[in-house]
Amino acid sequence: MRKFYEKNRVWFAVLWIVLYCVVMTNLKGNFGYQSIAMFLGINAFAVGITLFVKMNHLEKECGIASWPRDIGRFLFFIPMWILATGNLWDGFALSYLGIEMVFAVLSMILVGFVEEMIFRGFLFKAMLSEERTSVAIIVSALTFGMGHIINLFAGQTSFETILQVIFAVAWGFILTFVFYKSGSLWPCIIAHSMIDAFSLFGADNALVDQIYIVTTIVVAVVYCIYLARIKVETNNEIQ
Repeated sequence: MRKFYEKNRVWFAVLWIVLYCVVMTNLKGNFGYQSIAMFLGINAFAVGITLFVKMNHLEKECGIASWPRDIGRFLFFIPMWILATGNLWDGFALSYLGIEMVFAVLSMILVGFVEEMIFRGFLFKAMLSEERTSVAIIVSALTFGMGHIINLFAGQTSFETILQVIFAVAWGFILTFVFYKSGSLWPCIIAHSMIDAFSLFGADNALVDQIYIVTTIVVAVVYCIYLARIKVETNNEIQ
């Protein structure tokens, strides 16, 4: 695995993404988020990624070695934290009960970790260079959004999937910019896990959901423009 990573980091990331999409689509479609099968499946991905990173000392490379030092420059991630609560804007309603809810919440928290590691920690960092930073950001964000098309194969409607893809692309830009500028993946992992976990506690209101999507797009544009203007001490400036 290490040799493959060193030889072609982009294809290494793509392999993880494809494997993740195939496995998660089958688990979600056949068992659901509330199942122990889903929890064990996503846990296997999380453990596998963590072991690979730690055994090869890639914590700094993947952005999980430390928390950003000067978080004030990133507005304390307030725009991201507020948006992460969006699934609760339309009210409170439990998606599952009892142990099923426990498995679902734990699975969603792990989904945030796994997806940030493969889309940002692996794919984005593999593509990142001074000559094509903008391309790396765009590809990471779009790939993250398009990856949600797999929900069609898990029984989700076309309209719901299209909205989710648009929403995910907007979030993809926010998360990628935050990671790129701060150098730490932890704020992204936390926000991503919050979004997914809160979706299990929110009521289903189509109008509010659409307002949330539009708000996310607007905030993504403004926040990313702000982040793009932040000067960093490394050689990671956007070209």
